[in-house]
Amino acid sequence: MDNPIQEILEKQLLTVAKAMEDKLDEEIASLEKPDEDDLEVLRERRLQQMKKMAEKRKRWMSHGHGEYSEIPSEKDFFAAVKASERVVCHFYRENWPCKVMDKHMSILAKQHIETRFVKIQAEKSPFLAERLKIVVLPTLALIKNTKVDDYVVGFNELGGKDDFSTEDLEERLARAQVIHYEGESSHKPKSTTQTRRSVRQSANSDSDSE
Repeated sequence: MDNPIQEILEKQLLTVAKAMEDKLDEEIASLEKPDEDDLEVLRERRLQQMKKMAEKRKRWMSHGHGEYSEIPSEKDFFAAVKASERVVCHFYRENWPCKVMDKHMSILAKQHIETRFVKIQAEKSPFLAERLKIVVLPTLALIKNTKVDDYVVGFNELGGKDDFSTEDLEERLARAQVIHYEGESSHKPKSTTQTRRSVRQSANSDSDSE
């Protein structure tokens, strides 16, 4: 049986390779009289870029990227955010709104392997819920470089109803720059009044969470 995650990875690598081919063609076209040395330098640069991208994707996959998974404990939460540069964490309880969010998170996890998508049960994570001021569920904590950079609280920013599209959530995450997105709505993030909270500092402030 084919591995769907592997298929996604291969498709993304092909996309990156095509983009690099196009860029190489543009660089060659910009040279008035390209000689063999110029072409060889460009080819070598492209190969190195592709190699680095493949290694980066392999590392992402080894850290659980490409799938939407549940974090069983607060200790595992800290390990996850330290291992990945970008994490979207869904604080949830067993209710309908959270199940709606689960559906969209599962889709985006497969489309954006550069970011890790996880969930953790808020009622079983009292330290995190208090530290990060999680009150409304669902809440998404958008984490970059171990810091909670932004939040998506409930559905207010997604149209206020549970029938929002995956693209609505994707665009919101792109504005926070927690995913890479080349769609029309990918633009500079809106300013936020949320205070950044260091997850690493949170981990060190309570021995029970280590």
